Amino acid sequence: MTTPPPRPTPAELAAAQDRTIPDVTGPGLRVLFCGINPGLWSGATGHHFARPGNRFWPALHRSGFTPRRLAPHEQEQLPALGLGITNVVARASAKADELSRAELRAGGEALRERVAGLRPRVLAVLGIGAYRMAFGQPKAVIGRQAERLGDTEVWALPNPSGLNAHYTLDALAEEFRTLREAVER
Repeated sequence: MTTPPPRPTPAELAAAQDRTIPDVTGPGLRVLFCGINPGLWSGATGHHFARPGNRFWPALHRSGFTPRRLAPHEQEQLPALGLGITNVVARASAKADELSRAELRAGGEALRERVAGLRPRVLAVLGIGAYRMAFGQPKAVIGRQAERLGDTEVWALPNPSGLNAHYTLDALAEEFRTLREAVER
């Protein structure tokens, strides 16, 4: 395990507004996880799901996708495991509710293009509201979606943000596990 980067200062967090961070991808992805958009902590560090309290990394491990709990600064290990990360909207913001409907719809179109190029087996959108808006599926529920993007299955999973009180870490990990088991079949 490598040493984590220092915590961003308040000034660094403020400067991260609207910053973008690179996707984590590679050939032959089994699952491309898709966040709503980077938070300021991610924008400041350049690492996805970087804010302390975000449950993406623990859920990923508890579900069996990773052999141990990775830290955000270890995200480059994911492609070797057949996993990647992208976002519906590329720009960082303090809260996802700062994104407009138009921005989410445009992000959904851009995501379709990314998926067409990367061709992951599964696209897993983390946030049912973002999925509904970005893909024009207002009645979508958590789980496998009827819609496919070419050969890519689409899943909607709960948002791993610590602000999502509807899901405990255990419940979140269980949803991730359901996806992993489907991918392994």
